[in-house]
Amino acid sequence: EVQLVESGGGLVPPGGSLRLSCAASGFTFNNADMKWVRQAPGKGLELVSRINRYGGVTYNVAVVKGRFTISRDNAKNTLYLQMNRLKTEDSAMYYCATDQARGQGTQVTVSS
Repeated sequence: EVQLVESGGGLVPPGGSLRLSCAASGFTFNNADMKWVRQAPGKGLELVSRINRYGGVTYNVAVVKGRFTISRDNAKNTLYLQMNRLKTEDSAMYYCATDQARGQGTQVTVSS
């Protein structure tokens, strides 16, 4: 069974930083392209960043370029999202996902 468990969300003031983690199990992590998606209240799902199985970043949505960094540790079966210079509009539920599955999400709230 595929399991994706996100952690690291929270409340942070504008300009702050958070590091999200996603612990993966139930599939061959180092064979899977991975992504972070987010959903803000009342909005649809948005692809944030995507990374291939080798660690190459294949996509970053324009609004996070230069602020967010996706990475992975295949030895630990873990996906990361380092988020710097956070803005209020980054507030959303963040999900770790493969092409077939998604975790339960971790809430990120950016507010003063």
